[in-house]
Amino acid sequence: MPSPDVSGPPTAPARRRAGRPGHDAESVLRVAVQVFNERGYDGTSMEDLARSLGVTKSAIYHHVTGKEELLRQSLDRALDALFSVTREPGAVHGPAIDRLAHVVRGSIRVLADELPHVTLLLRVRGNTPVERGALERRREFDRFVGSLVRAGMETGDIRPDIDPAVAGRLLFGMVNSLVEWYRPGRGLEAAELADTLTAVAFSGLRSHRATEDRSTSA
Repeated sequence: MPSPDVSGPPTAPARRRAGRPGHDAESVLRVAVQVFNERGYDGTSMEDLARSLGVTKSAIYHHVTGKEELLRQSLDRALDALFSVTREPGAVHGPAIDRLAHVVRGSIRVLADELPHVTLLLRVRGNTPVERGALERRREFDRFVGSLVRAGMETGDIRPDIDPAVAGRLLFGMVNSLVEWYRPGRGLEAAELADTLTAVAFSGLRSHRATEDRSTSA
């Protein structure tokens, strides 16, 4: 006679423990930067970030300590990319004017690759320690650009009757203005944009023919 079945009815499969919401650290940062740029950093709360991500605040705290850490990560990404350009061979070797052009082109590449982070960097006002640290790094970058302008003046490649600091600010004012209208994938590619900007900045708008006509009529 077969022994009775004492195992009881089959149990339901164990319910799989729910994981974290569908965001990793990178996607949290991406959405946070988008909200910072739309609302302003000071005008964004953790509740705003949680609502935009579709998660609870505690889910965000799983990845970061707070919105200031998200700000720091974004600003560091933009600044680290810019300073990496200054260490490239084209920014270190050769005539100063060529090194300056390389830094300009590289900065446009960084802007295209890291547009949301660069946009946020250009909007900080120094209201927090993180922002003040970022502004100091920006000034360090500006000093590097100014040193290239001065070196170009010393070699005669850049006209000597302009202020190096002002020239650097004007040059990168052109670059920085791109955040207001440039959108990757729409219109010019980053390399084409760099070609256009450096041509305007280093050669001017006047065509060779216009220059020749002017000298002939003089």
